[in-house]
Amino acid sequence: MLLQFLVGTLVSLINIGIHALVTVVAVWIARSAGLQKTARPRLHLMGVMVATAAVLKVAHTLEILVWASTYAIIDAAEPGSDLLYFAFVNYTTLGYGDIVPVRQWRLIGPLTAMNGVLLFGWSAAILFEVLRKTLEHLRLAEPPGTRSSST
Repeated sequence: MLLQFLVGTLVSLINIGIHALVTVVAVWIARSAGLQKTARPRLHLMGVMVATAAVLKVAHTLEILVWASTYAIIDAAEPGSDLLYFAFVNYTTLGYGDIVPVRQWRLIGPLTAMNGVLLFGWSAAILFEVLRKTLEHLRLAEPPGTRSSST
C-alpha cells in the first residue's frame, strides 16, 4: 500500500509541476492578449478565454498521459487494457468501472482521481482570474460613459 501512495504522490507532484508551468503560460497569454486595445471587447474577451481554456485542456491531456504512462510502467491493469482510456476515466472521476486496476494497484485509480479533481479546480480558478483581469482591463480601457454597452 505504501508503494501505491509513493507512486501516486510522485505522479501527482509531476502533474502539479506541469500545471504550475501551464499556469504561467496561461497567465502570460492572458496578460499579453488581455492588455491589447480593442474595438471589440466582447470578441476580445472570448478570444482570451478560448486561448486560456485551450492551453489548460492541453495541460490536462498531458497530465493524463503521465498517468497512463505510469499505469504501463507499474502494470496497473490487466494486459491488453486501454491504459489511456483508463487514465482518462480515473482522472476525470467518470469511473465507468469497465477497466479496474489489478489488486496490488487498486488505490491508483482514487489517487489519479484526487489529482484530477485538484487540477480541474485549479484550472477553474485560473479561468475565473483571467476573466476577471481581462474584464477589469477592458473596463479601464473604455471611454467614459460606454461601460454598460460593451461588457
